[in-house]
Amino acid sequence: MPSPTATLPSPRRFLGEPLIAVLRHLREALEVGTACTIEVPDPDLGRGHYPGERVGPEGRLVHRPLRSWCDLAEGLSCRLLTPRAVDGTHVALTFERLGPEAPWHAGGDEADTPARERYGTESAFARVHKLEDAGFLLPWLEALGRVRLPPGARVLDLGVNRGDELAAFAWLDTAPDATFVGVDHSASALAEARARFPDARHTFLTADLNALPPELGRFSLILSVGTLQSRGVDDHALLRRLVQEHLEPRASLVLGFPNSRFRDGEVVHGARVRNLSEPDLSLLVKDLSFYRRYLHQHGFRTYLQGKYDLLLTATRGET
Repeated sequence: MPSPTATLPSPRRFLGEPLIAVLRHLREALEVGTACTIEVPDPDLGRGHYPGERVGPEGRLVHRPLRSWCDLAEGLSCRLLTPRAVDGTHVALTFERLGPEAPWHAGGDEADTPARERYGTESAFARVHKLEDAGFLLPWLEALGRVRLPPGARVLDLGVNRGDELAAFAWLDTAPDATFVGVDHSASALAEARARFPDARHTFLTADLNALPPELGRFSLILSVGTLQSRGVDDHALLRRLVQEHLEPRASLVLGFPNSRFRDGEVVHGARVRNLSEPDLSLLVKDLSFYRRYLHQHGFRTYLQGKYDLLLTATRGET
């Protein structure tokens, strides 16, 4: 009996064909299989550096940077496996189809997980570590770097979970003596945050974002990443309440708007809508327009950056 690998076709080798030809080949292959390998000009060599560059029926080899192949994989809902050298001009690229979306995008998780622990330490969400993802870390550090906090500043994090975003303060001179107040609905995540920030000055509590306790007081900085748009949260009313009741006159906000989905442990760029193959940014743009307009009306300057999470930084006064 022949080996299963004996029937696999050899990877197609691309020379100077247009990218649309590569795309069509990958789509056809991925319709019938879970992965497809192709051979392409080595991205590390660059234009003008291929031995025997003028070869093949298509003429000159086409150089494409590795980023372009990563973008193509992401657009096809695939992960790009580590390139493997083939010869002096080509590498083998394997595109592997991603599994289903993370369960929390559909408002659910494991069947036996209580609703309040949907983002707890035992959930699928706990496997996400944003500070280990350059696509989040670099914009986050940039956003915090725009903020100037007074000595002894109070910082409120809505949807703090285990405190990942707060951990970045230790790497900056933004607020060496800041006091953190974290709010979440997951008891297990809050327990991890308390262990991570054991200083008695920091507080982590369970609360409903639609009914924040008035005794929270006022803050020099409010953070919230991917929480205001959560199901069941009246984010417009919450924003008004934060500005009017929980911010100091000279204060800042850093608010994160999800512009991605997680599939099979991989972050996929773009706000997704059911039944559309490409991202639809219309709702995201609408939300951002409201937030910026409201904050401008209340004397804030705003900055927008980021990729997988769009970070809206708002500053007011000499902070």
